[in-house]
Amino acid sequence: MAAVLPPVKRQKVYHGVPEPPQELPNPSPNVVVHFVNEDDGAPIAPAVNLPANVARESLEALVNQLRTKVSLLSCGSVPQPPVTRPITQDDDEHVPYAFHVALPADASKGDAPTRIVISKSIEADVLGHPSLAFSEEDVLVVRCAPQSVFKVRPATRCSSTLSGHSSPILCASFSPTGALLATGSGDTHVRLWDLNTETPSHTLVGHTGWVLCVDWDPLERKLASGGHDGQVRLWDPKTGKPTGEAMKGHTKWVTSLAWEPLHLNPSAPRLASSSKDGTVRVWSSLTRKLEYTLGGHTASVNVVKWGGGGKGGRGVLYTASSDRTVRVWDPHGGKQLMVLNDHAHWVTTLALSTDFVLRTGPFDHTGKRPASNEEARELALKRYEGLVNRSPELLISGSDDHTLFLWSLFSSGSTSVGGGGKPKPVTRLTGHQRQVSHVAFSPDGRWAASAGWDSAVRLWDCSGSQGSGNLGKFVATLRGHVGPVYRLTWSADSRMVVSASKDATVKIWDLKTYKLKVDLPGHLDEVYCVDFVTDKIVSGGRDRTLKIWKN
Repeated sequence: MAAVLPPVKRQKVYHGVPEPPQELPNPSPNVVVHFVNEDDGAPIAPAVNLPANVARESLEALVNQLRTKVSLLSCGSVPQPPVTRPITQDDDEHVPYAFHVALPADASKGDAPTRIVISKSIEADVLGHPSLAFSEEDVLVVRCAPQSVFKVRPATRCSSTLSGHSSPILCASFSPTGALLATGSGDTHVRLWDLNTETPSHTLVGHTGWVLCVDWDPLERKLASGGHDGQVRLWDPKTGKPTGEAMKGHTKWVTSLAWEPLHLNPSAPRLASSSKDGTVRVWSSLTRKLEYTLGGHTASVNVVKWGGGGKGGRGVLYTASSDRTVRVWDPHGGKQLMVLNDHAHWVTTLALSTDFVLRTGPFDHTGKRPASNEEARELALKRYEGLVNRSPELLISGSDDHTLFLWSLFSSGSTSVGGGGKPKPVTRLTGHQRQVSHVAFSPDGRWAASAGWDSAVRLWDCSGSQGSGNLGKFVATLRGHVGPVYRLTWSADSRMVVSASKDATVKIWDLKTYKLKVDLPGHLDEVYCVDFVTDKIVSGGRDRTLKIWKN
């Protein structure tokens, strides 16, 4: 008897329409990827062949595994090829990475980003990039940049709007621990605010003119302020009382203040003040007496910075002036070391790659407080050396000539020191269409952001070595403001940059996408100052109110 076949399965029908045949997923190509260190281009491991649709998180895990295996091989007794990356005690810990591929010069146009950030996968971001600069047949050189082990949450809302000042707020600065905030205003007062309760703490009365700058001692023991009255004052932040009389000597208003780095002088750091009168004065914070005056500039000194490097690591003073020069001084006696006169107009802003670690001293994300001055000095020195061992202390100067210059004045391979020749910049940073208003380095020293009167924020890569040709390379332009950008600040994890503008908004920009992450409207007029600590942003401006933003 013949076998009876079962009836054919009836085809599914949806509203009289047969079910379409299932589409098979497109096979993902394999690509050859070479992971290299972003700082010096050294290979992390040999090239690997992997599917192009591997997620970014899996790439991070792969790089950590490759890094650990190469370190173990280099420690074995069997002769191995030389390993370019030094082994550290944290090799067994997971390190978060950011990945990008540099676009060829002929593929990046105008203000478009010069690199492709891998945020999803190589297939989605690199092979699918609109420029079509890469194919699966290319060997992709993926640059890996270590990120901070902690992550700062972006602010999304205004948690407090604090009134108190009766004139525009001109400057704002968080204390090194982030517990207190100081603001200076046109009403001649400095105000202290408690950030834990987001309430006023003290009103510091003493200046007779606008308060133009405030700056904290790295151990949060003293607050310095400078004003339109030409006076520099020291305050006790615990009591809100002045520490002695005002320090007088400037004949015009004070434009900037800078404390001596903590790892150079933990017990009694000195204070430098610059002025419209063309001088810089260095004061003793113990006696409040003048130690010496720097008088080489012929016009207003707009900014003073106290770096931790210099010859022998004894510190160095940088000053920028409207006489179109940046001058470098030895802080022990005030001898002039160099004159940098490459700018063609007023030099209005300076930034050091070590600004963040010098400002916060011994305090980091762990919240540990030193028990003594010596312990504080050791912690501050460890943080400082951890940064400069990777890359020397860099300086960026910004000017009204629409350009910036990047300097590496005291590195071993620098052309700026020795031989008595003219100091040479590492590179010239061009692209702004109007005056440069502010420049700031990221806390890890790998990025620099510049703000201009052309309503744009421009990002620069400062992570390469001096001979690599990538140091100071343009990365992207952040557009979104409709008025001049006055001020910039960075999150502590170097993943976000914040800008304050004449258009009455504060904007947070994401360095993964080079796009706007969060827009923070709320001010009624121009925003003159902004600062970022832990997960809080503070901003103040012409509307006389202080706004605190958090997640």
